[in-house]
Amino acid sequence: MHVFLWILQILLALVLLAAGGGKLVQPYEKTAESMPWARSFRAGQVKAIAALEVLAAFGLVLPAATGIAPVLTALAATGTALIMAGAVMTHARGKEWSQIGPGAVLLVIAVVIAWGRFGPYAW
Repeated sequence: MHVFLWILQILLALVLLAAGGGKLVQPYEKTAESMPWARSFRAGQVKAIAALEVLAAFGLVLPAATGIAPVLTALAATGTALIMAGAVMTHARGKEWSQIGPGAVLLVIAVVIAWGRFGPYAW
């Protein structure tokens, strides 16, 4: 089960790093053009969401890999679940039905990681 959770942690971290990093490096206008949900938020809010995604990506892997405060991995998974719950609600509110599925899948993955790392498969 530890190997399975590690695989989920790495995959989720890669997705968050790509998604958050992409939103961080491109201008808000380009993000809003390609992601309609971003128009509901100010530029600073979108950048803050992106920064949280990048931080969560590091938090899912680094604490556990280094053995320094590994509980932060479970906390990062919990934070990611909250971010993804917000993403699902934002897409539902904007009637972006095709975007709800990916957010829901990432939400479930984050919850499984949090459950495992806080519970029976904690460090």
